[in-house]
Amino acid sequence: MSTLLINKDAGFSFKILEEFEAGLVLTGQEVKSLKNKRASFKGAFVSIKNQEAWIKKMHIPAYAKASLMSLKNYNPERDRKLLLNKKQLSYLASKTDEKGLTIIPVSLYTRRRLVKLKIALVKGKRKFDKRQDIKKRDIQRDIQRKLKSY
Repeated sequence: MSTLLINKDAGFSFKILEEFEAGLVLTGQEVKSLKNKRASFKGAFVSIKNQEAWIKKMHIPAYAKASLMSLKNYNPERDRKLLLNKKQLSYLASKTDEKGLTIIPVSLYTRRRLVKLKIALVKGKRKFDKRQDIKKRDIQRDIQRKLKSY
């Protein structure tokens, strides 16, 4: 398993409730671009419509060595289909109807020859929650420094 992309903002801005693994429908040049670690999760989210899951606003730039014909009509932020089973789709659809819950991408990785996306059901954190997390992290860092000096 090789990690291609991690959403570092996911743990800081959101409280992760549950994680799921989904397959991703991509074109050949998108896979090559991902394997060169050229993508971004900034602003990306998952939407469920008609019992299908779609990832929106995930930016995958065109592969640099692709032919000009395939680059002409390429949209780097197109909606990409996620592959989940019916049980997971219905569960996620019912959960996203609840107030304050959404689905975001957490990481993108390869498993054997397949590209997989780890998505999470999350609830947004408020400003004071983020401050508490920063405070806890600083305290842990100070403790580790003091233990290291002994």
